[in-house]
Amino acid sequence: MTQTNTTTGESTPDWPSRAWYLRPSTWTWVGFGLVLMVYADLAWRRRWMSDDGLIVLRTVRQILAGNGPVFNVGERVETNTSPLWTAILSVLGLIPGVPLEWVSVITGLVFSVAGLFFGLDGARRLYQPLAFHGLAPAGALVVCALPPFRDFATSGLETGLITLWLGGTWWLLVRRTSTMDNLRTWPVALVAGLGPLVRPDLAVFSAVALVALIVLARPGRRRAVGLMAVAAALPLAYQVFRMGYYGLLTPNTALVKEASEANWDRGWAYLADLVQPYWLWLPLLLLVAAGVTVSSTVDKTFVVLAAVPVAGAVLLAGYVIRVGGDFMHGRMLLPALFCLLLPVLALPVTRVTVSLLVAVGIWAFVAAASLRPAYSASPRAVGVTDERSFWSRSTGHEHPILAEDYAGHPLMPSALAAVRGVEGPAVLIQDYTTRRWYAYPSDRPYVTVAADSMGALGLLIPLDMRLRDGYGLANPFAAHSTSLPGGRPGHQKWLPPVWELANSARLPITEGGPVRSADVAAARAALDCPDLVAIDASVREPLTAVRFADNLTGSFTRGSIRFPRVATPPVVCGR
Repeated sequence: MTQTNTTTGESTPDWPSRAWYLRPSTWTWVGFGLVLMVYADLAWRRRWMSDDGLIVLRTVRQILAGNGPVFNVGERVETNTSPLWTAILSVLGLIPGVPLEWVSVITGLVFSVAGLFFGLDGARRLYQPLAFHGLAPAGALVVCALPPFRDFATSGLETGLITLWLGGTWWLLVRRTSTMDNLRTWPVALVAGLGPLVRPDLAVFSAVALVALIVLARPGRRRAVGLMAVAAALPLAYQVFRMGYYGLLTPNTALVKEASEANWDRGWAYLADLVQPYWLWLPLLLLVAAGVTVSSTVDKTFVVLAAVPVAGAVLLAGYVIRVGGDFMHGRMLLPALFCLLLPVLALPVTRVTVSLLVAVGIWAFVAAASLRPAYSASPRAVGVTDERSFWSRSTGHEHPILAEDYAGHPLMPSALAAVRGVEGPAVLIQDYTTRRWYAYPSDRPYVTVAADSMGALGLLIPLDMRLRDGYGLANPFAAHSTSLPGGRPGHQKWLPPVWELANSARLPITEGGPVRSADVAAARAALDCPDLVAIDASVREPLTAVRFADNLTGSFTRGSIRFPRVATPPVVCGR
């Protein structure tokens, strides 16, 4: 019996005279199985659904109800960053009798574990000719040990899908080089090209993976063009749909978070926020040292395969740092970190590496047991936040999963009472000083709720009510407003409720509430500016062929429109 080198085709002995339980390959798979079960168990113990994950599910509910991929009926706004995650949940949401929240949580967990499996098996195939004494899942211990990896496996966000796609793409690249598998090239190109549909910033990993595929497969020019066409077909088709349907080049979330702007200082602080609390530099250095010791005599194919995830990690981390990070602890850097770990998720056990691998195991135990950021116990959400801990405390549920679990949040009862108490079409706004709700008559034939946190509320109110947030996720006007100076990461926009009254309420506005008539009149005058009229039309006008074409052509410039978040007379229209 022999083992085949997946990079060169050379064979090495596997000690066929040994009993199965003494073979290194057996203990390699035992180690893999144990670490996968540990990760699944740890992630399950931290199961939850984030408020942002619930935002995704309102769009899924609208799709299943036949209203299209929208957050609000009749308003084409792309509130979800991952089209593929939305599509997957929409298909799985057809399962009868299972709440969407549980569908999302379980799917995320399964995808996360599957992605780790593909990464481990990719490493096994990469190092197989060097693994005379088996492999240890050392890098996988980092995934198990870090709370963000466990938390966002079941958060309702697309993190599990990202892990599956990254691990699966690299696994396909490694397997493609095997002379035994005879895997065709075009399926690898198809999967590698899905990055922009998983999350737009993952296009950089798609590019790296496709370049590596061309280098490894060495097809002719004509076949290479064909492979690129296969990779680009689905993302390009969706991009045309996005431009014509939503009227933007990017998801609306990119405008909300000003993804085109640079904020390096805040980005470096976000990186430090992940690295420092867990001494993350220590296991990474140990893993790199172990990897170098076992790969000193490798060929070009090995180098290319190992370089793909490393290059992807650098590009993904660079992008996150440039845009200033995020408000959820570690979340946006997890794809880059997982990429960096892919070549060292499992490493050969040798006399040189064994002490390094044991040291990684000791770090993993300490990190999992006691290392946490200082704000994990904070009851407030300011700056970067341990999102799971915050929502667990504020809802009173250790595992908040159903939207009903969020009804225990201190601010939710008053919002739900206001929604249930409204009679006829109206605009509901909140005085953020007193937290009291006010209802204003509307000329529109529906109820509009102007809110801030909108995930759970979006699932707890009827689908035919419009929920428009000041942050801009489901509110195109807020998304195109100027940013708050020094705004919290991921919350750079905040459009005051006066704009919703100007947009939907019946004038004149009764004095004595949380807004003034003059402010509403100034906001309404601003909404009559041609640019804002065009934005409103791109979102609300019926989707005819002419509207689709206008949205598509206008998408190249519409994303650059910004207007002052505070309207003061006299209003001057302009960009």
